[in-house]
Amino acid sequence: MDDVIATAAEAHEADALPRVYEVHSDPDAKCAQDQPLPKGMTGKPVAQKSPAQWAYERTVMYLKKFEESLDENHEVAMGFAGADAGVLRIEGMGYFDPDIVTFYGVDSKGAKMQLVQHVTQLNVVLRAAPKAVKTARPNRIGFKLVQDLEQAED
Repeated sequence: MDDVIATAAEAHEADALPRVYEVHSDPDAKCAQDQPLPKGMTGKPVAQKSPAQWAYERTVMYLKKFEESLDENHEVAMGFAGADAGVLRIEGMGYFDPDIVTFYGVDSKGAKMQLVQHVTQLNVVLRAAPKAVKTARPNRIGFKLVQDLEQAED
């Protein structure tokens, strides 16, 4: 049996840092844990974050990771199961403490949409959707959200 002795600082750091574990069939696939975590995710211990903030931060990382796999002709969108809501092209994301996560965007016809979801019901299906405007660069909301977390000062 391994008895690992940690200093108080090491124990505090271990509590503060999120843990991620993924396995993919492609050995060259980059996993979420391969990404450096933004300052906004590591500046406050997980135990001090609301469920909404914690769900938001982790979903941002998945959005960015998914976008890294897209070509210049696709953007990230969310698909909905069990409803006739269709697909939401993600243009923004946020949270409302203590337990609400929200996604902003438009549907396939350009109509404004917003999903407001309790963290206990959070199910996000990320989809590659053709760019809305053929000449514009694809919208990379995950990268913008991570950039915001990099600048966060909690």
